[in-house]
Amino acid sequence: MPLRALESETLLFPLFNPSFTEVIKMKPGKILATALTMVPLLLLVPACQKKEGPVERAGKAVDSALDKAGQQVEKAGDKIEDASKR
Repeated sequence: MPLRALESETLLFPLFNPSFTEVIKMKPGKILATALTMVPLLLLVPACQKKEGPVERAGKAVDSALDKAGQQVEKAGDKIEDASKR
């Protein structure tokens, strides 16, 4: 079989790819060790985020104020609607 045909089969059929078959042949202990190593690393990534700065805190305060104002407008609208029904 020509080399080019083998390369195209490797791309089309990953099972013929030697590195893919090596992953399949991994021993269960090696897979478990890899998983036990990766899980804590993936859990630590979010812990590395920076604390929020003054601009983010100000933005959250503005969001909160707008939410409260919206709730007050809704209450006022409900009161006007109730008064118009009388």
